[in-house]
Amino acid sequence: MQVNGVIIEDTFAEAFRMWASRLIVTAIDEEWVRIAATTVSGYGTSVIGCDAEVGVERWLSPEETPDGRPGVSLLLFSFNADGLRKAVPNRTGQCLMTCPTTAVYDGLPYAAITPGDEAARIDLGKRLRFFGDGHQKSKQVVVVAAQPSAISDQPSAILAARRFWRVPVMDGEFTCEETVGAVKAIAGGNILVCGRDQAGTLKATRRAVEAIAPMPDVIAPFPGGIVRSGSKVGSRYKGMFASTNDEYCPTLRGRSKSKLREGVGCVYEIVINGLTAAAISRAMRTAISAACECDIIAVSAGNYGGKLGKFHFKLHEVMA
Repeated sequence: MQVNGVIIEDTFAEAFRMWASRLIVTAIDEEWVRIAATTVSGYGTSVIGCDAEVGVERWLSPEETPDGRPGVSLLLFSFNADGLRKAVPNRTGQCLMTCPTTAVYDGLPYAAITPGDEAARIDLGKRLRFFGDGHQKSKQVVVVAAQPSAISDQPSAILAARRFWRVPVMDGEFTCEETVGAVKAIAGGNILVCGRDQAGTLKATRRAVEAIAPMPDVIAPFPGGIVRSGSKVGSRYKGMFASTNDEYCPTLRGRSKSKLREGVGCVYEIVINGLTAAAISRAMRTAISAACECDIIAVSAGNYGGKLGKFHFKLHEVMA
C-alpha cells in the first residue's frame, strides 16, 4: 500500500488497556489556560516512569465551558482506576490549584451512572477541600435531562447531583468538582514516520501531530506529540522494563536486526491514547495521511508480536 508514493507497511500498532479521566480546566484568559495545561501535563509522557500520561485533548471556547471562561479539555491515563485516584488529585493540587484564576470541572460527569459502562469516580475536590482548613464551602447542582435518555425514559429525569467545592485562596476561590469520572480506555496506538533525515522527518511528524490536535477523545502525550526514543519491551540489563527500539535506530544498522528501508536516516514515533478504539483508529489515519503529504519514505508501527496488548491497529485496515 502507498499513499502519495509513501509506503504504508503491512504491520500493526499494538495498544493496551488503560483507564482515563477528563478534566475541564478554565481560567481568566487563554494565556493562563495554556500555562495551567502545560504545567499539569508536565512529566506525563509514559507510565513507564510517571504516574499518568497527560495531554491536551482540545482547547475550549467560553461557550463550551461550565463557567463561560476560556478552557481546555485534558485527558489523563493510568494503568487502572487506583492509579488515577492518586495522579488526578496530586496533579490538580500541585499544578492547577496553585495556578492563578483556575477552576477544575469533571469532563465525564455521568460516567459512573451510564448503564453497561465500567466506570469509577475519583475523589478530587473531596480531597483538595481540606486545604481550606475549615473555610471551604460546597454547593450541589442537580442536573436534569430535558429529553428522555438512555438513563431514563422519563423527560426531565434527574441525571446527577454534582457537588462543587470552593476553597479560599489568595486571589479569591478555587472551584473544583467533588469527584471526576474514570472509564476504561486504550493507550499505545502509534505510527512510525520513516524519513531521509531529521529535518524532513520532523517536518512530516509535526504536520501529523497538528492534524490530530483538534480531534476529540485522543491525545499524543509525548513532547510536542513526538517520540524520538521509541522503546521495545525488555532489556539485557536487569531491572529495565523497556529499552531502545534498536530495530528502528539508523545508527545501529548492521549491528542489530534492522527493519529500516533503504535510505531511511531518521524515525519519529507518534503515540496516541484514546477513550475508544475508533477514536485512535481515526487519529492514526489522519496522522498517516498528513505525514504522507511530505517527502518521507515509509510509515510503520511499533508492536511486540502481540505480547504487550490486545488492541491491534493494522495500518492497512486503518487506512481502508
